[in-house]
Parts: sequence; structure tokens; C-alpha cells
Amino acid sequence: MRGQPASTAKGRYSELSSGRSPFLMRAQDCSELTIPSLLPRSNISTSSNLPTPYQGMGARGVNNLASKLLLALLPPNQSFFRFRMDDQTLAELGASDRATAEEGLAKMEREVQMEAESTATRSPLFEALKQLLVTGNVLVYLQPQGGLKVYRMDKYVVKRDPAGNLMEIVVHECVHPEALPEKIQKTVKETMKGQQRMADLYTWVKRVGGMYHVHQEVSDAVVPGSKGKWPLDKLPLFALRWAQVDGEDYGRGHVEEYMGDLRSLEGLMAAIVEGSAAAAKVLFLVNPNGVTQETTISNSPNLAVRSGLATDVTVLRLEKANDFRVALETVTTLEARLAQAFLLTSSIQRNAERVTAEEIRLMASELEDALGGVYSILSQEFQLPYVRRMVHQLTMQGRLPQLPDGTVKPTIVTGMDALGRGHDLQNLMSWSQAITQVLGPEALLQEVNPQAIIKMISSALSVDSKELLKSEEQKAQEAQARKQQELLTQLGPEAMKMATAQKAQGAPSGQAAPQG
Repeated sequence: MRGQPASTAKGRYSELSSGRSPFLMRAQDCSELTIPSLLPRSNISTSSNLPTPYQGMGARGVNNLASKLLLALLPPNQSFFRFRMDDQTLAELGASDRATAEEGLAKMEREVQMEAESTATRSPLFEALKQLLVTGNVLVYLQPQGGLKVYRMDKYVVKRDPAGNLMEIVVHECVHPEALPEKIQKTVKETMKGQQRMADLYTWVKRVGGMYHVHQEVSDAVVPGSKGKWPLDKLPLFALRWAQVDGEDYGRGHVEEYMGDLRSLEGLMAAIVEGSAAAAKVLFLVNPNGVTQETTISNSPNLAVRSGLATDVTVLRLEKANDFRVALETVTTLEARLAQAFLLTSSIQRNAERVTAEEIRLMASELEDALGGVYSILSQEFQLPYVRRMVHQLTMQGRLPQLPDGTVKPTIVTGMDALGRGHDLQNLMSWSQAITQVLGPEALLQEVNPQAIIKMISSALSVDSKELLKSEEQKAQEAQARKQQELLTQLGPEAMKMATAQKAQGAPSGQAAPQG
């Protein structure tokens, strides 16, 4: 009946594929101009049939920007999240209990970070980021045994509500029949009728109320043991988007925003390469009515002496140098704009003999701030769900303790938050330098609280300074020890010897022996 959703996963996949088609075609166009192997067209079966762009600017930009994003989302040897307690729980805890709780949360953070580092996460995520940049969409699956699995855009379909929340996901995979459970192998082989080919496996995830229901189908038959349920915040499938558009089920890629420049660069580079090949061809033309013979030109070795007239021989020339120069200047302009769009280092450095490091840092900061919106989307659609799912899996494995719902929440400390803290540190350094230059370093030491400055710098650099800073008691004890040492130094070496002897006998070390 028309209007009714399909009853099988295969039918639902075909039904939702029509809404994906315009986004998929656009993504394939973007892939052809950058990295064709990321999303080849369906009629291309082998890698040898992939198109080869005339320019490598697109591929270079995608790889560079994906590397920057990977370092921002999963910084090496550094946690990209923190566990925070809610205010009510913190108010109920005493000082000693709070310190114990924070120590336990830090231990949980290290456990999750160690799991992320030890499993296959960075390499699949780098592939996923390239898919995001080029196609604007990618599906990432956090496997139960750890690691990520990436599905490109032509392997899945999604359905979202007007707010952008996931309502359905249908994934299409091709698997070997022998890899399926024995209970369904017979049905699959009967459907194939002896043909040697892969079986189509469909995974259907549907939101029902406050849960995601999932099952798998092969040949319209449910795979035994594949049915399950996931809470909304524990879904191991992440349907990521680069730029979200209200009312659309799929996102838009970074490459799509610069398709005009990439197509112009591709066309001009094709014309320059082909024209240069034609210009590189050397062709001699001999006057048929002259005295010079064609064989004389073609058969004569270098430095040979032959009879003939120079006016009888000419060299074919294109006379297109000025046209090539205009095309080359346009190519240079397009490459500069694309380098800036993909945050290439060459785009932020002016053409000069001396360029200061501060100038490069400021220009790089301006360019990276342009990715603030992307950081926000990826932190909400990947980082937070990834941490929640990791915590859930480790809790089910008994490696993390079971905590009451709502008491502890993960907070992302990279991406947008890292940019904000970086600006805070930058402003603090500029502020202190300005005061030092105007009033001098003595005024800065007299008017500014050093411990407050240390705490602000530690917060900007995500360093826990509680264990590093001295307490008031420690500073008081050190001050008293310095005073005693200064007093003994003023009284002379004899008083120091007497104080040492009194200290050995149990007398108070702060009392000096009477002189006389």
C-alpha cells in the first residue's frame, strides 16, 4: 500500500535510497575532484577505472585538514574529555570525599583513554574524517571488541526528524555466506541457487520511544540472535555530518562549498597540461618549392654540414605564451584560495624574506577559528556519544564501576573548548606583557596575585595544578625555616654550631645561645 513503510530491511533501504540520491551524486562529483577512491560511482568496479584529476590540490587539502581535525578530536597522549560531577553531588560531598571522588574520576578517564589508544581508532577515524570532508556524511560503528568501523555514504541510508535526531539507519553490507550463522546459511544458499556470490546483509536500526531497536536480515529473513535494544545515548552507530542543513537527512561536505574553485582549477590545469604537451612537440616544416630537401633535415646528424637555405625551413610554433600566462595566473589565484580554505601552511605565510613566528601564529589562529562550527557538530555527534558508549561497554565488562545516572557527565575539552582556552591564554599573555612594558616588572609583581595567574594558565593548558601548587601551611613552614636560617647566618658560625648542638640535645632550635 502506498505511503506504508517497507516491512523488510531491504525494502526500507530501497525506499530511503531515493532521498539519498541527490546527495550521493553530489558527493561523487566532489570525490572525483579530490580523492576518487573515497566514493567511486557505482558503475566503476575496479580501481584502474577511477578518474585521475589533473590537479592534486584537492587531495592535498583534504589530507591536510583531516590530519588537523584528527589531532584536535583525539590528541595523542592527552585526554579529550573530563568527567564532571553535578553541583548537587559536589555539595553533598565533604572535602575528603570530594578529593577521593575526583581521584576516582581521573582513574576512569585514564581507563577510557587507554582503551581508545590501544584499539584501532585513529586510522579508521582519519578515513571517516576524509569521508566527511569530501562527501559530508559517514557512518561510524564502535565495535564491541573495540575499534571503529567506517561505512561510506553509498552503504547506508538514514532518516532524521526535523530537529536532526536519528530516527532510522539501514546499513547494507556484502558478506560471505559462510560467515553467517548456520541456522540461516541454508536459506541463503537456496536463495542464491548455487551462484557463487556474496550475501546481502542489512542492519536496520529504528527509534521506538526512548530506545533504538536493531536487527539484521539476509534474504528477507531475520538473522538469529541479531535483535537487540540500545538506549538513546548508548547507540554504537554514529551518523556524522560535516555541515547540517535544517530539514535534510544528510549533511554537506567541506569540498562542496568550494566546488567552483576546484572545477575551475581542474579545467585550467587540464588545458595547461594538454596545451603544454602540444607546445612541447617540435615539428620542422620544409618549403616544398625550396632547394632544401626533407631528408636532409631528418637524416642529418648534429653539427653536420649540408647544402640548403635557412629560409626553406621553419619550426611550427603555437604562439600561445600570453594565453598560457593568463591561465597560469588564474591557477595561482585559485590555488591560494583553496590553500586557505583547507588550512594549508603555505596559505598563511606572506611572500617575504622575513616572516615572524608571531605573524604566522596569528594568521593560523584566524584560519583555525573558521572551524569552530565544525568542532561543535563533531563534539556533539561523535566525541560525546563515543565517550558515553565507551563508558557503557567498559562498565558492562566490569572495568569501570557502575555510577548512578546523572551524577557524572563527560565534558569535551578539545575542539571548540580548546580554542576558547587557547584564546584565554593568549589574552592573558598579551595583558601581562603590556603591563610589564608600561609599568615595569616590579609593578606586575606588586599588584598581581601570582597564584591566581598560575591557576588561570593551568586552566588554559588543561593542567591540574592542585597537586602542583604549595599549600598555605607549606609556604608558612618554608618562610619560618628561611627566617631561622637568616637569623643563624647573622649571628655567625659559632651560634650555628651551638644551635646544631642544642638541636641534637633536644633544645629548641629557634633559641640562640646567650653570648658573653
